[in-house]
Amino acid sequence: MTKSNYTRIPIDEALASDVEDDVVAINRSAAVVKGGRRFSFSALTVVGNRNGLVGIGYGKGREVPLAIEKSVKDARKNLMQVTRDGTTIPHAVDGRYCSTMVRLIPAAPGTGIIAGKAVRKVLERAGITDILTKNFGSTNALNVVKATLVALDMLRSREETAKLRGVELE
Repeated sequence: MTKSNYTRIPIDEALASDVEDDVVAINRSAAVVKGGRRFSFSALTVVGNRNGLVGIGYGKGREVPLAIEKSVKDARKNLMQVTRDGTTIPHAVDGRYCSTMVRLIPAAPGTGIIAGKAVRKVLERAGITDILTKNFGSTNALNVVKATLVALDMLRSREETAKLRGVELE
């Protein structure tokens, strides 16, 4: 299993107050015990401020609200800053996580978010409104969200790229 290594930033209370959360998926699992089935739930959530700050969280609990609460708390700990170019991304990028690959392609203003459910929720929370995406391989929501974050973390602005290469922009 590939370890995700997207950049996390420390969050202060001012940033934490203006992030919104959104549930991507809720899974139910059952353990068969002597008296019947015992259910537990897991929740995958995305938080973001729609202005370049986004994070994901995963939580488990005996009840759905408890699982969601835990996942939101986890997501607030794992925030990252996304490089944007207006309402889209600066360049095309592929993100891999396990057997999932997500391709993000910049789009013209007015295009909207052309993406599946999991990728769409991450991009909406990050504040990206014009983008084309394609998902390859596994469509497991957790892997798709993590692959999307890996792809977003690989984005570099023109200034960052020029600085890395030691070149001056005109």
